[in-house]
Amino acid sequence: MASAMAALPAMARAQDGVRTTQPYQAAPVVAPFSQPALALSDSIVALARDQLGARYVFGGASPRRGFDCSGLVAYIANALHIAVPRTARLQARIGEPVPRDTAQLLPGDLLTFGRGSRVSHVGIYVGHGRFIQASTKAGHVIESALIRPFARGIKPWQGVRRLVALADGDSTQAAGEPASH
Repeated sequence: MASAMAALPAMARAQDGVRTTQPYQAAPVVAPFSQPALALSDSIVALARDQLGARYVFGGASPRRGFDCSGLVAYIANALHIAVPRTARLQARIGEPVPRDTAQLLPGDLLTFGRGSRVSHVGIYVGHGRFIQASTKAGHVIESALIRPFARGIKPWQGVRRLVALADGDSTQAAGEPASH
């Protein structure tokens, strides 16, 4: 009887709309990126946008000399201490593969392009269906829509590689690289 009397004030508060326990919160379906990973993705996008307008030069890998597509990716990755190979073909093999689904793309992802199984072009996804690339056709670094109508000279989108990944909970690293302990 004493325990029933002790529960009466709690029941009265509950009836008055006063919550005495924390509401249930379901766990998120997909764990969000940590703050450092988000900051790294933002840095990739910011550095890529800083290169808009830089001229296209085959083999170029610097703002002063100019960029080709893989040189642009290598320059940005190296500036953020992410080791990447120099060619588009090899860059298409690093990081974690991501399904070729626009709903799963995150800013900072590498987008690969080419014909057949041959990757011959790479760009950096910046969000909202857009990516940055060093374009031979435009002659400089541009921001483009990812989904575009077929046109001569535009290589089809082949795949996605994620460079920024979570490792060991809160630390970030380049995907595919061993975690440092």
